[in-house]
Amino acid sequence: MKIAIASDHRGVEYKQEIIKYLESKNNIVIDCSPNNTPTDDYPDFAFLVCNKVVEKEVDIGILVCRTGIGMSIAANKVKGIRCAKINSKEDATLSRNDNGANVMTFNYTDNMNNIKEYIDAFMSAEVINDERHQRRVNKIMEYEENHVI
Repeated sequence: MKIAIASDHRGVEYKQEIIKYLESKNNIVIDCSPNNTPTDDYPDFAFLVCNKVVEKEVDIGILVCRTGIGMSIAANKVKGIRCAKINSKEDATLSRNDNGANVMTFNYTDNMNNIKEYIDAFMSAEVINDERHQRRVNKIMEYEENHVI
């Protein structure tokens, strides 16, 4: 799988560990925030990752910031992105099964072993596994198409 990843300046250590983990499983990883500084702005990195997902340069995106929430908010402003803030394996699986999530965010205070489990669950989950979920996602995509510039 090909994955784009980015973090703000506080999430660099987690990002680097995630990259090593993903590469050890033979994934191709593109680091979209290779040079973080204390004054960087997380939306810039979220947009870089999400544009790679939308343009189909990568299969999924991963974002890391202090809470994971800011990155998620920024990511979900990108047309075509369904970003989920992941706090459990169940979140990871259901965000793919029910919502067709294509980007996930983490906070850098969670346990790294947990994050690795969440990533594995997200990557192995079936994308939208039921008609009712697809119907709901279609409504979101239709709204996005007709109301988002």
